[in-house]
Amino acid sequence: ARTQDRLFINLMDNVRGKVIACDRTPDGWSLKPVALPDNGNVGISHAEHFGSSVSFSFTDFLTPSSIIWSDDDGETLETVKSQPARFDASPYVSEQFEARSKDGTMIPYFVVRPRDQNGPVPALLYGYGGFEVPLLPGYAGIRGKLWLDKGNAYVQANIRGGGEFGPAWHQAALKGKRQNAFDDFAAVAEDVVKRGITTAAQLGIQGGSNGGLLTGTSLTQRPELFGAVIIDVPLLDMLRYTELPPGASWIAEYGDPSRPEEAAWLATYSPYQHVAANVAYPPVLLMTSTADDRVHPGHARKMAARLQEAGHGRTLFFEETEGGHGGRGDR
Repeated sequence: ARTQDRLFINLMDNVRGKVIACDRTPDGWSLKPVALPDNGNVGISHAEHFGSSVSFSFTDFLTPSSIIWSDDDGETLETVKSQPARFDASPYVSEQFEARSKDGTMIPYFVVRPRDQNGPVPALLYGYGGFEVPLLPGYAGIRGKLWLDKGNAYVQANIRGGGEFGPAWHQAALKGKRQNAFDDFAAVAEDVVKRGITTAAQLGIQGGSNGGLLTGTSLTQRPELFGAVIIDVPLLDMLRYTELPPGASWIAEYGDPSRPEEAAWLATYSPYQHVAANVAYPPVLLMTSTADDRVHPGHARKMAARLQEAGHGRTLFFEETEGGHGGRGDR
């Protein structure tokens, strides 16, 4: 975007939104960052082509969606509008760390926790890792009110398969490379414990849709890392996912189980086939929706039944009868 005298470039730098102000000089271009808050999600919402006013959108884990205004090409900034705060954010801090994955790749993740934390606290680790979808910092009042306000921590992992670093980050966990995403998630889980933020017994994980595949696989591959697992509207039987609508549309992401060489790599991690009776699993909550037309509820139903049949009594199952893949809407 541009004003009369300045060009603004909106970019994502290590999963943190930034805006760069660019000025034309006799020697080329002079670049400097606009002094917006860090560790957030930033956009350019307005730029006056024949003047100097520019506005930016901003949100992070502790800040509701806001409009930041400048009348002087981004030199002076003022928050002029904000969604109402749903919880008191002052006791918390948002930080970014990195974990080393199995193959040495550094995986960034965010932690929101009490500012005065003294010792491990219960933590919820969230991930997705697919379809080139980036997980960016964002505000959720319900998370603050029902989780952070109880003294807990929230962790958001930017694992491979997402779009945080462009197509290559996505392709690094595509098809036969899917295990990279699961290894990344496990590395973040191990790192938050190593840093003393939480313990394995206090660490819960959550993911939905493709993220449900992530947490389902994490359950069967590394159950010792977690104290609780939430698997929401998931894919779980990867050897038959194309038989349940609309699974066939995801072959470009996961691979085709009708091809023996692709079925072979899907079989290495497909959670449904890897449920074992002689393994100690943490408590599990599976959730789905009867009317889900994105991921068939049969995945969650089958997985819950298999876990219970294998003797894992701490398996809970909930099926929503209203709403779809995104859950029930407000009335």
